[in-house]
Amino acid sequence: MSPQSHSEIVEADGHLIDSRLLTSVFDKVIERGASFEVLDFAIGRTNDEFSHLRLRVTAETADGLRDVLEALIPLGCHPRRHADARLAPAGDGFVPEDFYSTTNHKTQIRQGGRWLDVADQRMDAVIAVADGRAVCRKLRDIRAGEAVVCGVEGIRVVPAFQERDRLGFAFMTNDVSTERRVEVSVARVVKMMREAKADGGRIVMVAGPVVVHSGGGPYLARLVRQGWVDGLLAGNALAVHDAEHAFFGTSLGVDLEAGLAVEDGHKHHMRAINRIRRVGGLREAVAEGILTSGVMHDVITHDIPFVLAGSIRDDGPLPDTLMDLTVAQERYAEVLKDVRLVVMLSSMLHSIGVGNMLPAWVRVVCVDINPAVVTKLSDRGSAQTAGIVTDVGLFLHHLSDQIGQETRERITVEP
Repeated sequence: MSPQSHSEIVEADGHLIDSRLLTSVFDKVIERGASFEVLDFAIGRTNDEFSHLRLRVTAETADGLRDVLEALIPLGCHPRRHADARLAPAGDGFVPEDFYSTTNHKTQIRQGGRWLDVADQRMDAVIAVADGRAVCRKLRDIRAGEAVVCGVEGIRVVPAFQERDRLGFAFMTNDVSTERRVEVSVARVVKMMREAKADGGRIVMVAGPVVVHSGGGPYLARLVRQGWVDGLLAGNALAVHDAEHAFFGTSLGVDLEAGLAVEDGHKHHMRAINRIRRVGGLREAVAEGILTSGVMHDVITHDIPFVLAGSIRDDGPLPDTLMDLTVAQERYAEVLKDVRLVVMLSSMLHSIGVGNMLPAWVRVVCVDINPAVVTKLSDRGSAQTAGIVTDVGLFLHHLSDQIGQETRERITVEP
């Protein structure tokens, strides 16, 4: 070690080998031109026993060392010396340059010599501290004078370690493959859904219009009727084409039974929007007996919370669609509160958006014919995502059949 070098001893605990965190730690140090020395490493020998790492990290400059530590914190490393997290005052909608930007992993900060759990965990947020409580907040919600966490000291992150295939979930997340039988992947999703419900957990579906185009609408509606859906997050298009199918039997002008475009069918989605707008919205259309079938009919009939987030390309839109994206984000977050499992169905835009809102311990299943959608989720930090590359209509058909073995039409869970 040169006289001018700067070093810090960091520690990490967890399934460091199984989750490939050990090599990631070493890589982050080398990538930043620093060096490391393993002072101690004890390997966990069971599912419940963590490995322990103690590492000396050395860099040529103080700024270089700080850069390395910032990269290691999301991997579960924290300085051995226990200093309190540094707080600094925020401005109105902005914070100091060296603010700590959160991940979706469980996070703690040290204040007054004790560790505080950070509430409302999500990625790309800041940590605000007040009255002995730490919470993730979006930049736009920060107000002048609030205390926010800055720097790298006094921060501890607990990554969501890869499970040793207790539910076959780890096997599903190992790769994104088109060569796995859909029935096998669906069986694992069914098991996850049953476990979530047995524990009193909530299941939220994120769905794109391809659900309707591919013929999956009736199967998703059946899952709603059976009680497997506790929230639906989508955009304007899902509801529009669901209504179009309910009214005309088409989606984007294509007869879903015959698989053929019908004459003037391209006008059907606009006629569906007009019919809904005439009565004031989807709920009014259901109440007046105008909309009598489909996903949105069953969601409304069974009082399932739903949010439709608008975009620049939306036709209409439906009165129920939120065109203020700030409001839509907040409503999405409300539906996702305390969710146990999220199933994403062929919607890149909304799937990635929802992934950014979720803590890492929420299980996510992403179904899409395009493997790049699942890859994008992982690249954005949602590493807990299990990817199933297949036609979403086929997936929903298998899912509805397998989980439909329940004898009751509506699932009830004892408190």
